[in-house]
Amino acid sequence: MISTATVDVRDLVTGTGPFGPREIRGLLEALGTDQAAHRDLRGAVQELEAAGDRSPAAAVRLGVSQHLLGRSRDALETLKSGDGGALALYYQGLAHAALAAVDAAHVERARESFEAARKSGYDAAACGAAIAETLRSAGLGTEAARVLEDVPGREASADYWAAKGSILADDVTTIAEAAAALEKALSIDPGHPRALFVMGVLNDRLGNDADAKDCYERSLNRYPGTVGALVNLGLLYEDEDDFPAAQRCYKRVLDAFPDHPRARLFLKDSSAAGDLKLDEQALRSRDRLDQVLGLPVTDFELSVRSRNCLQKMGILTIGDLARTTEAELLESKNFGETSLVEIREMLASKGLALGQLAEPQAAEEAVAAEAEEPSADEAEIFSLSIGELNLSVRARKCTTKLGIGTIGELVRRTAEDLMECKNFGVTSLNEVREKLAERGLKLRGD
Repeated sequence: MISTATVDVRDLVTGTGPFGPREIRGLLEALGTDQAAHRDLRGAVQELEAAGDRSPAAAVRLGVSQHLLGRSRDALETLKSGDGGALALYYQGLAHAALAAVDAAHVERARESFEAARKSGYDAAACGAAIAETLRSAGLGTEAARVLEDVPGREASADYWAAKGSILADDVTTIAEAAAALEKALSIDPGHPRALFVMGVLNDRLGNDADAKDCYERSLNRYPGTVGALVNLGLLYEDEDDFPAAQRCYKRVLDAFPDHPRARLFLKDSSAAGDLKLDEQALRSRDRLDQVLGLPVTDFELSVRSRNCLQKMGILTIGDLARTTEAELLESKNFGETSLVEIREMLASKGLALGQLAEPQAAEEAVAAEAEEPSADEAEIFSLSIGELNLSVRARKCTTKLGIGTIGELVRRTAEDLMECKNFGVTSLNEVREKLAERGLKLRGD
């Protein structure tokens, strides 16, 4: 294998030396580990484009390089004037596959190009796996699996096992088989980016954040990194409060796809969260407070009367108590001074007080809120799972951390309550408000 330290990107792309799968593999590894290599590749592409008249071999070098820079349409046009060899055909297939996400007509064109590349002598297993991946991405999983079974030399191909693992991972009943296939791919090629990405996704689903992060990071060591790996890795960095690293991931996506909606949204939220610059002590204090506020009141020794009254009022946690004023408790039937003293002492033992987290509210607003009962339709909506709102991954993670399981629990929270959750920014808040508005609902205090 070519050492990345010896790859002269400009000479490789603009020169007359060998330029085949082996050399491109070295180029991909250089691009994955050395930021300067990107600058050199862009410079080499500009040089070739400015040259005007190009030989068929130079057209292949330029077309491959344009594809690597994410310019798949330009790559297709350039490769048409290439030498028509196996390498040119294979990269035409990759360019068509990249465009298939926006135009389904490119699916069949990609397949035709990969088939032509195979007939011209390109690695048969790589071509078969590429066809299968293109079909799977287009939602044709059954046909993709059938194609894979006809791939020659598949047992020794990392591309084959990675494609097989991807297809199996799409079905929750074959996760174990998917992991086994991906392990075979990585035993053949430890740095296979597709196998590492899918393995990262599987670990992500299982909550194995450290393993998922390791897989995503390793998958990015060979260019080009997948959008999915960069976005998912960014979210894992955010969970560790490493906002600069998260922002670098999102910016890498936007460098290639300036209008990518999720990357733009996540970069905005991450920048806002990172600007808070919470020091370590403050973060630990907040985490401890969150743990205390989440404790159920049933964990404490309260009288039967106090416990019954709290249950009737829907006060389930210490946090609920801290948001409730003494006046609100005393308005509850059978709740007297003795119970009030008992609860004051319980909260004091945790460094809290009644009403400490309550929002200021005018007396008439409080009376109106108390008098308003949800309608039958609203009560039915309130009982629905939070999953019915189809929130983004980030918003769902935050509601889970806050212990919000139903729509009713969500509308009882204020915007400030939600913003207290780490990584929950203005964009996520607006998303929640929009989802609630679709059902005629809003957050408390809005």
